Amino acid sequence: MRKVIITVAPTGAFLTKKEHPNVPMTPEEIAQAAYECYNEGAAIVHVHARDETGKNTGKTEVYKRIHELVRAKCNMVLYFTTGGGPELSAEERLGSLDAQPEMASLDVASLMRTMGPYAGTPWANPRPQIEHYAEEILKRNIKCSLGVFNNGNFGEVENLIKKGLITKPYYINLVFNMPYQGTMKSVPENLFSTIRLLPQDSVFSVTCIGSAQVTYTTLSMCLGGNCRVGFEDNIHYRKGELAENNAQFVARAARIARELGLEIATPDEAREILGIPPRKESA
Repeated sequence: MRKVIITVAPTGAFLTKKEHPNVPMTPEEIAQAAYECYNEGAAIVHVHARDETGKNTGKTEVYKRIHELVRAKCNMVLYFTTGGGPELSAEERLGSLDAQPEMASLDVASLMRTMGPYAGTPWANPRPQIEHYAEEILKRNIKCSLGVFNNGNFGEVENLIKKGLITKPYYINLVFNMPYQGTMKSVPENLFSTIRLLPQDSVFSVTCIGSAQVTYTTLSMCLGGNCRVGFEDNIHYRKGELAENNAQFVARAARIARELGLEIATPDEAREILGIPPRKESA
């Protein structure tokens, strides 16, 4: 049976305890949330770090602390952001890489924010910056996860492949319903069209923001892909009901996968699927 990789994104760049009291923000809270999700079947944890005031940070020492705390609890694949948050400079966003994650995100879209305190400001990722980030990820032997927000972004994916800046299998995270101008809405036709545009030797996952999350992560599994869940993307388990924690989302995704006749990939199996070197402790 095919194995499905479940990624959990427990925090994100915007959520605070005002929106959900159980959002993990400190390194200790993030590590505990990761462990709870690991126990429910998540193989990968996608990390956004916060400082002592709860603001986004790219400080390497904070990511190193999260790395240390997660490793003390479990064998999950550590996947750190280079998106950071709107307060961070382009170079500050790279601080996570020196904490030695196994994976790192690289968004290949330039978008316009449409809501919140940063509405009307650009999320700028020009080609030279994308290439610079890819080079920094590659030279550290970190697996690159490409965030694709619309079909036009595949031009940047092709550029990175042509220049040898990403390695096979190419890991593509298809993002839907992001509240930015220039992103894809969660309609089936958009999902089908993006899958048709995937380069050869790709592994894909689907991230869907908001209430359509369960529908589109399930569709991804049905169509040969993987899924991401967690508070970064959605805080409601169902309409009008806040999820208790991130693990609740992982448990549902794992249950759906099994009902579809699929197996849940362990962290080591996820490493094998994605071409990530095995950890020495688990080799």
